[in-house]
Amino acid sequence: MNTFEEIEDRDGIRLSWNVWPSSRLEATRMVVPIGCLFTPLKEREGVQAFQYEPVTCKMPCRAILNPYCQIDVRGKLWICPFCLQRNQFPPHYKDISNTNLPAELLGQYTTIEYILNKPPSLPPIFLFVVDTCLDEVDLKALKDSLVVSLSLLPPNAMVGLITYGTMAQVHELGYSDCPKSYVFRGSKEYTAKQIQDMLGLGVVPAMRPGQPQPRPGQPAPPQTFGAARFLLPVQQCEFTLTSILEQLQQDPWPVSNDKRPLRCTGTALSVAVGLLEAAYQNTGARIILFAGGPCTEGPGLVVGPELKEPIRSHNDIEKDVAKHVKKAVKFYESLAKRAADKGHVIDIFTGCLDQIGLLEMKSLVNLTNGFLTISDSFKTAIFKQTFMRLFNKDAEGHLQMGFNATLEVQTTRELRVCGLIGPAISANKKTACVGETEIGIAGTSAWKFCGITPKTTASLYFEVAAQQQQAVQPGSRGLVQFVTLYQHASGQYRLRVTTVARNWADVNSPEIPASFDQEAAAVLMARIAIFKAEIDDSPDVLRWLDRMLIRLCQKFADYRKDDPSSFRLSDNFSIYPQFMFHLRRSQFLQVFNNSPDETAFYRHILNREDVNNSLIMIQPTLMSYSFDGPPQPVLLDSISIKPDVILLLDTFFHILIWHGETVAQWRKAKYHEQAEYANFKMLLEAPKADAQELLAERFPLPRYIDCDQGGSQERFLKWKVNPSTTHVNAGGYGYNAASQGQAIATDDVSLQVFMEHLKKLSVSGSS
Repeated sequence: MNTFEEIEDRDGIRLSWNVWPSSRLEATRMVVPIGCLFTPLKEREGVQAFQYEPVTCKMPCRAILNPYCQIDVRGKLWICPFCLQRNQFPPHYKDISNTNLPAELLGQYTTIEYILNKPPSLPPIFLFVVDTCLDEVDLKALKDSLVVSLSLLPPNAMVGLITYGTMAQVHELGYSDCPKSYVFRGSKEYTAKQIQDMLGLGVVPAMRPGQPQPRPGQPAPPQTFGAARFLLPVQQCEFTLTSILEQLQQDPWPVSNDKRPLRCTGTALSVAVGLLEAAYQNTGARIILFAGGPCTEGPGLVVGPELKEPIRSHNDIEKDVAKHVKKAVKFYESLAKRAADKGHVIDIFTGCLDQIGLLEMKSLVNLTNGFLTISDSFKTAIFKQTFMRLFNKDAEGHLQMGFNATLEVQTTRELRVCGLIGPAISANKKTACVGETEIGIAGTSAWKFCGITPKTTASLYFEVAAQQQQAVQPGSRGLVQFVTLYQHASGQYRLRVTTVARNWADVNSPEIPASFDQEAAAVLMARIAIFKAEIDDSPDVLRWLDRMLIRLCQKFADYRKDDPSSFRLSDNFSIYPQFMFHLRRSQFLQVFNNSPDETAFYRHILNREDVNNSLIMIQPTLMSYSFDGPPQPVLLDSISIKPDVILLLDTFFHILIWHGETVAQWRKAKYHEQAEYANFKMLLEAPKADAQELLAERFPLPRYIDCDQGGSQERFLKWKVNPSTTHVNAGGYGYNAASQGQAIATDDVSLQVFMEHLKKLSVSGSS
């Protein structure tokens, strides 16, 4: 069988179980649900898109021809594996034979992409929503980045600008003689109709005689809605927009020392959504918000303007004393639903040392699959480079982003879909393959992604439909087909189809445990845990995770009852408890020491990344560099913290280079500048080179930390490692002579203690 990674490279899919039990009862006993992490637009080498329409099964099935279909070349028929109906091949398949098969019937094309014969969509739209309540230096840095970004956009891309402070201003780009803008009062809540009327978008003028009529089903040209005054192709308005940006001033409203500036973020976003929703429904569009502080004015208020009123903490929310949260969440959720409904993406870039209200605004990015980046200011490399990477191009020079995607799932009758967890909304399509169990966004077999990239990864969960154990026919397989329809950045409409098949097995078959993919399972369970944590209390989620882990071990470990020393897990289950240990301690479930904004940010990123990146977030990687040999991965454990090594920690969000005490002293003594210590110079440079490689690929850009043993930044490393040597068991603070590791001052349980408890509880039969 192919390795899990090879299947992922080809089809963009990783399953928790790769052989399935044939009864529902047995499937629930397996504890970890049948689920998959699916990257619909996974980049694959050397695969071209086919320029013809796919062949589909009869109504109501509509499954697409794939390598698992039975075909009769003489009768020119194919049998759909999902509904077992017989279908005629279309006339242009008349030359089909066993040696002359179209690509979609060949085994290597379990994933295939079609370019559909539909008129191209409008070019993508980028609407910048810019905060002007920034200090001079920050505002200048942001303006510079925005001017540079104009040169990275495709020349035909449409662009617009809204700025906000005390008021929100929509800049008219179609009038280049002098700057002209429409101003909205920040303290007032406007309805969609009011916004459209004020911008002159609501009224459709009568068609002039001789003017071409739009074809049925085609949107009328946007000029008729007057939106072309605010949104123009970059090539037409680059000069005007650049001069508006360069002349942009700080918000003129005076701010006294005991007050926060008045920021009407909610009004500005409301105007942006209203503008696009009036003129460009179901057109690829991004509203990109640049916020340098919290909303303090008007709808969506996060914190009052008085500085003596602190911004809410996790504790305030838990005690229900955060007075603005519920109202703000409701306001931003209604905006997010409106944007998602029309297919528009909202991205948020922050440049602020404090919180800006991401907890309240998270639905804007979570429902539309927008990008979210936290940085301390707009001067930082984290902001500048992450923002520029938004406009990365593929080999053909197109932006690496698709729009208005729908992902539809079809299953054979023994399998049902329970739901999806990821940055999407339900497309409300209830078909026969929707299951009773609900996980995540449920009750549908199709979901909508307003924005989609080659990295976007959704998790889908399934259940077995058959109540009773059924005799398994040798070689019988369950099938799942994923159909992704999206607007490519080139304007083409494309359809990507991935069909996967897995064998059914008898209840006690050893094939089922042997097919377990512990890495995919850990990420699938982490996403369910986060989904629960958004609704439930954190301790309840941790108890649920523990219970599930104990039940999994009771089912699949080898042990004698009540004898913990006999407990053994096979190789493909052995690292799973370790992932759960680190997940329990992670910033995704532990809110202590994180602000509500940071928690919202971390959870958003985990819900959209693939298996490998998600595992780095759950259990960071640690590399050790020393004179003893080449760099090598070491345990994420306090015993790896030694004075004579350099460590490189990758948590996905941070990349940290840590120098042991001895190495740091040698560096301060400048040994690396002396010719006879060339090997020490190489040792210092090796982790930096490796860190640069990691930084080059990552989105959003991680925070880069360079620290020494005993320095304040060392806390980022100490917080992540397993505390196997603590102040309690290491003979006081300092070093543990036996292990040469550093003692961590914590009352946290170590992995060793965690595993002892797990063994004890598993063999005693309690959960």
